[in-house]
Amino acid sequence: MRLLFMGPPGVGKGTQAKRIEKHYDIVHLSTGDILRSEMKSKSLVGKQAREYIESGHLVPDSVLLKMMAHRLEQEDCGNGFLLDGFPRTLAQANGLDKILLDLKQTLDFAISLTANEDELVNRLVKRGQDSGRSDDTKEIIQHRQKIYWEQTAPLIDFYKNKNLLKEVDGIGEISEITNRILGVLR
Repeated sequence: MRLLFMGPPGVGKGTQAKRIEKHYDIVHLSTGDILRSEMKSKSLVGKQAREYIESGHLVPDSVLLKMMAHRLEQEDCGNGFLLDGFPRTLAQANGLDKILLDLKQTLDFAISLTANEDELVNRLVKRGQDSGRSDDTKEIIQHRQKIYWEQTAPLIDFYKNKNLLKEVDGIGEISEITNRILGVLR
C-alpha cells in the first residue's frame, strides 16, 4: 500500500503513521528523516541540502524531489510506504507523480486528517505547557496552522480530483482515529 498523510500541525499524523506502518508492514517516510539521512550519508543531494539549510534557506523542491526519488527506489519501499509531511505543495505533488510513474507505481490513497482549528490550537498549547516546548505558543501555533492551510489547501483538491483523497476526523482517542483510517483504507 502506498499512502500519504496530510493534516495541519498537531493533528496526529506522526502518531497515526506509526500505527498504520505497523498494521500494513510498510515504511513510514518523513521528509525530515530523509533529509537528515541524505546529509549524514554525504550524498551529492545531501550535500546540496546541507548548503541550503546552513545558509538559512529552504531546501528547494528540485533537491527534495531528488531525495524522495532516491528513497522510494530503496528495497524496503517495495511493500509500500506512507509519506508523512510530503508533498506540501502542488509542485511537489506533481513531482511525486512523476517519480511514481518512473517507478511504475501509483499512490493508493491520500489521507487528510482533519480537525477543528481551535481544538488543535488548544491541544498544542497544552502539549507545549506539558513539555516545555517553546515553539508551542498560541501565536506560533496559529501561524503554523495558517501557513499549512495556505500551502496545502490546493493539495486537497489535487488528490480529490484524482479520487485518492480520504478525509478522516483526527479528533478523538488514538485508537479510534486509527480505526477510522483503517476503515477508509478497506
